[in-house]
Amino acid sequence: MYLIDTSVLIDFLKGKETLECQKFEKIIQNQIPFGISAFTYQETLQGAKDKREYDKLNTYLSSQKIYYPSSESYEMAANLFFKCRKSGITVRGSIDVLIAATAIEDGLILLHSDKDFDYIAKVTDLKVE
Repeated sequence: MYLIDTSVLIDFLKGKETLECQKFEKIIQNQIPFGISAFTYQETLQGAKDKREYDKLNTYLSSQKIYYPSSESYEMAANLFFKCRKSGITVRGSIDVLIAATAIEDGLILLHSDKDFDYIAKVTDLKVE
């Protein structure tokens, strides 16, 4: 199962033809189970340019499998950030470690196009593609 990161979802919805979008298209075509994190839901919606787009995105996103953080996710995210920092890796945002924690907790492979996740994966149990 896959967790689709905001970086891929936004490019996909914009019709970009990146390698990650092609992988996502194959996941959809092959009916491989996937979902998004609650954080991706929020990040995607907050990027809407107007009410019409917001409503359209909300309808689409709310129909997807959404993975919500557990109460332990926040401690795990802080620990992931700490491990990265101690390894000399600077993660640019708290949301990325929360998305990584969600993927790890739910045993999901994270499909992304954000280099921070590759760095996180080097020092944690995060599985990325």
